[in-house]
Amino acid sequence: MSTITTATLLKMKQDGQKFTAITAYDATFAKLFDDEGAHVLLIGDSLGMVLQGGSDTLAVTMDEMTYHTRCVARGTTQALVVTDMPFMSYATPEQTYQNAARLMAAGARMVKVEGGDWLCDTIRHLTRNGVPVCGHLGLTPQSVHVFGGFKVQGRDEFQAQEIYRQALCLQDAGIQLLVLECVPTALAERITKALRIPVIGIGAGPTTDGQILVMHDAFGITSGYVPKFTKNFLAETGDMRAAVRLYVQQVSEGSFPGPEHCFS
Repeated sequence: MSTITTATLLKMKQDGQKFTAITAYDATFAKLFDDEGAHVLLIGDSLGMVLQGGSDTLAVTMDEMTYHTRCVARGTTQALVVTDMPFMSYATPEQTYQNAARLMAAGARMVKVEGGDWLCDTIRHLTRNGVPVCGHLGLTPQSVHVFGGFKVQGRDEFQAQEIYRQALCLQDAGIQLLVLECVPTALAERITKALRIPVIGIGAGPTTDGQILVMHDAFGITSGYVPKFTKNFLAETGDMRAAVRLYVQQVSEGSFPGPEHCFS
């Protein structure tokens, strides 16, 4: 597999080929995922939950995201490295530019921000200054307290229309990827077909261009609540490398996610 870029993922979307993303937080797992064919590695602020034991992602700092980005980048030769900008790290333009620059200098090739059309000016300025941006709509974990918990978004018609509208706005502002999290399959399909850019789903059904899982969920080692949209690939293989290969294979052939992993 050659080096993955946003152009690679766009070509895959155009050709109807599914791609696979997974979270990574250190060099060792990054190399494993890279070797086994993952197309995108996300340094997620999910580390606040799966590494630090928090109940949400809000306490994660820029220093922590920069550190883990540097670690993952050192273990990656092919996959596209994307890093979450943590909670309140992009609240003002000046703050956004400084923090995005730190993550890019640490080895990210794209940054991810959560939210809708209020971020459009920020996205335009980032892309104008050479920072590729991934958007994130649906269940955006940094807004968990606004939502009143980790809940499926877009089930009523008004909310679905808003998510659809915001996806188009973010695309027009310049994002090159979009993550849709915990939305009904029909809404995710509608957005994926409407956008020119690749769409990555997590709890968004099988019709998005790519899929992403938190690595701990893919290995079945998440403590506490296990989300409906996850699958324990390690249980089926008994080997971490084989588990990642199976994940990549099932995304590619369209057998994951199955109906049991989807929301209506």
